[in-house]
Amino acid sequence: MSAANRDGWTTPGVYEVAPGVYRIPLPLPMQGLTAVNSYLFTGADGLVYVDPGFSDDANRQAIERAFAELGHSISDITTCIATHHHWDHYAQAYAWRSEIGSKLYIGHEERHSILGFDLDAEVRYPTQTEQLAEAGAQAVSRAIAEGEPSEMEQNTPYGPPDGWLSGGDRIELADGALEVIATPGHTRGHVILRHTASGVLVTGDHVLPFITPSIGFEWSPEPQPLQSFLRSLGQMLELPDGALLPAHGPVLDSTHARVKEQIAHHDERLAEVLELIGRRPSSSYEVARQMKWTRRARSLDDLPVEHQMIAISEIRAHLEMLRLQGRAQTVDDDGMLRYAPASDQNPRASSSATA
Repeated sequence: MSAANRDGWTTPGVYEVAPGVYRIPLPLPMQGLTAVNSYLFTGADGLVYVDPGFSDDANRQAIERAFAELGHSISDITTCIATHHHWDHYAQAYAWRSEIGSKLYIGHEERHSILGFDLDAEVRYPTQTEQLAEAGAQAVSRAIAEGEPSEMEQNTPYGPPDGWLSGGDRIELADGALEVIATPGHTRGHVILRHTASGVLVTGDHVLPFITPSIGFEWSPEPQPLQSFLRSLGQMLELPDGALLPAHGPVLDSTHARVKEQIAHHDERLAEVLELIGRRPSSSYEVARQMKWTRRARSLDDLPVEHQMIAISEIRAHLEMLRLQGRAQTVDDDGMLRYAPASDQNPRASSSATA
């Protein structure tokens, strides 16, 4: 795919991606992530809008222009669905609850991070800071724990939805329905939506065309996010194949093809991590420092501190997956948790769990 096609998906407008299904790219105030795809459906009693973006003036203006092109206004929205609770998917929908009276629904397991989120918390990202300290990344742990909420965090509308979704739920439309499929991994309550009339799959951040999503980056992550993510990918191959409607990137013809690429990527990543701990027992921090990050192949120390946290957490998830598979074991080194290839010869190693 050409660079032009890779980047062209961010061009403002309204794009019909299946009969009666519209993709509306929306701007984001974030470095490195400039747009998010929202998807519009006609519901049984009004418009159903999926992932309507970040809550700011630029987002609202883009939505109003797109809706006007279709002969609608935002007051026609009765239902919003967020594939997960990250702000670029959730914030505008949350703000509309009081502004236009629309209802907001999200996956049930998102309640852990949504209800637990606290801007005034003494320790930020409590689970991650504990894991960072355990990995020997003390400076990163302190920086995250002591970090102050940004102005964006303080001003972003955020709170509980009107209702929680579970796998198997249906949102009825004028033509068919949206089937809810639970896909934990990127976040523990992430869901995707299958449009029964056209077979297209709205995949949120679970399946993306060019990158693999972060795993477990949320206020209250689950213990084994990579295990959940890989299981969710496998379950998608059991669904009928359909066009991939991602949150970031262009629409692709086949969801199955991209899912298989993501599974292969993580197999390669697991092998790479296993090779690194084979040289000597290492913590997730030590492994992350040996690897390159982003498309620019940057070192861990060159990343912003929050991105360092995400990178180390991802490596921890891969190390834990290797342990669950019986391919690695933990080594307690005076309170620091290191990992080594599975072996019965190391008396300090704990037995690994099964996946």
